[in-house]
Amino acid sequence: MIRRQLHFGLNVLSAGMHPAAWLAKESDPLGYIKPEQWLRLVQVAEKGTLDAIFLADEPGLNLAADGTLPGPSWAALDPLVLLSSLASISTYIGLAATVSTTYEEPYNVARRFASLDHVSRGRAAWNVVTTVDATVAGNFGTSPHPPREERYARAAEFVEVARALWDSWDDNAHVADKATKQFSAPGAIRRINYRGKYFRVDGPLNVPRPPQGHPVLMQAGGSPSGLDLAARYADVVFAAQASLQDALAYTKDLRRRIEAYGRPPDSILVMPGLSFVLGGTEAEAQARNTELNELAGEQRREWLAWQISVEPDALEWDKPLPDWLLSTNEAAAGAQGARDIVLNLARRERLTVRQLLDRVITWHRLVVGSPEQLADAITEWFLAGAVDGFNIMPDVEPSGAEAFVEHVVPILRRRGLFRHEYEGTMLRDHLGLARPDEEPCNTLKYQPVTDIALNNDR
Repeated sequence: MIRRQLHFGLNVLSAGMHPAAWLAKESDPLGYIKPEQWLRLVQVAEKGTLDAIFLADEPGLNLAADGTLPGPSWAALDPLVLLSSLASISTYIGLAATVSTTYEEPYNVARRFASLDHVSRGRAAWNVVTTVDATVAGNFGTSPHPPREERYARAAEFVEVARALWDSWDDNAHVADKATKQFSAPGAIRRINYRGKYFRVDGPLNVPRPPQGHPVLMQAGGSPSGLDLAARYADVVFAAQASLQDALAYTKDLRRRIEAYGRPPDSILVMPGLSFVLGGTEAEAQARNTELNELAGEQRREWLAWQISVEPDALEWDKPLPDWLLSTNEAAAGAQGARDIVLNLARRERLTVRQLLDRVITWHRLVVGSPEQLADAITEWFLAGAVDGFNIMPDVEPSGAEAFVEHVVPILRRRGLFRHEYEGTMLRDHLGLARPDEEPCNTLKYQPVTDIALNNDR
């Protein structure tokens, strides 16, 4: 019997997950645009045999009221361009990029991810998102930001088109015979002739089928619509949960939805975000966390307010969330799943704003402690069956990633829960995911998703 093994992605958000990461003494505020910092992160990730490096992204930038940028948290290089460059200086680490289905076109995205999979020899992953920030619409013309259900319906059709395009080439399409002057096999490259509500795409793709068949598909899966999108298409769910109780309920719900779509319930890896502040001892970690919190000041409360779609003035540091917020059933203006995580925790434990911020950073679970304590926290959720691993989100980059690899990974290896070396070269190898079979276009299973209603009420 093969024992389950943990999986880890390294989620890199500019200077780190903490709002004050860029102010930390060891941090380079401009490191996120410097090749040497990315090289260092890739080397650390591969040393720790992590599965992938994960880049969040949003196609816009919100400034403070005075027109300034309060930090580098959402400033970012284009993830696909950056990961393509990292492919040449790495051998094993998976390369996961966030790309929105709301403000892109499926042909371009399918082509870029197929290209990344080729140049990385099979290490590409696409984090499928729908973009919650309505202000982004102003960067893409005059159309208003679509409502949530429309964004998810478009996303489902978008993924269908991308998968069809990846399958528009057979694996053995190339002949490349100089003697006969035959480059491709007859009938091995075909149009997809997709006709849906949102997209009309002829195909074929102008890039051969990716080495992985399809790049690994990731999805956040927070709201009911997001859960359904993940259950239907994802290989990995980058979930966000703040408590073991909620994580167990989430995974149970997701597995049920997966089965409803005719997929094996364990066909998706559940890897929520895990923020942490490490110290040699718990006291050292708490002191480091206090120092970062003091550097961040009011920005911590502003981040929480943004997360739960309220004004910062509605939150008082040492009081619980307002009753009207705890009792609301109204949909969030932003990410519904992100707000629900905080509200569920606040309702259950009646935490103050300050206490909430000691448990959650940007809607992800927060652990402050020693390497042994972090390893214990990871082990508890994993052995309980709530998760298959985590997307780790260090407080400060790259020092936090180095601390995790140097001090936490060895503990998990000694416990027999994490690999000592890579067993393959492709991301699907690392994650234990099967390679999708070819779907010849003349018998293509893909169809317009408008013919298959998304069911968000299961």
